[in-house]
Amino acid sequence: MSENAKIDPARIGNVLHPVADVDAAVRFYSTALGLETKFVDGDRYAALDAGGTTLALAGPAEDVTGGVPAASFKVPDVAAAVAAVVESGGSVVRQPEQGPHEVRAVARDPWGNTVVLYGPR
Repeated sequence: MSENAKIDPARIGNVLHPVADVDAAVRFYSTALGLETKFVDGDRYAALDAGGTTLALAGPAEDVTGGVPAASFKVPDVAAAVAAVVESGGSVVRQPEQGPHEVRAVARDPWGNTVVLYGPR
């Protein structure tokens, strides 16, 4: 991509925190920090309202980062976002794959920080 090419900006859709026990993590963040539950998918995943940002609690079945917290960016085209990350000096950890609710991929920026890229099926 040339430096003059304009891309649609991504937005942080959530901050992903892998947890061993989704139910216990929901209780912790609700009790300790007052976060309200937005969505729960059994022991797989929960979304909590963290004041304009979603805290995503990923159980073992949904831990795509290998236990590493990560910002998750919602993008219109996951494959194109992965290509742009690589072209810009990042690397791919997990290629785009169909998740239960979206397409997602995991990448690293040039400094080793993990990011999740996700978008519509």
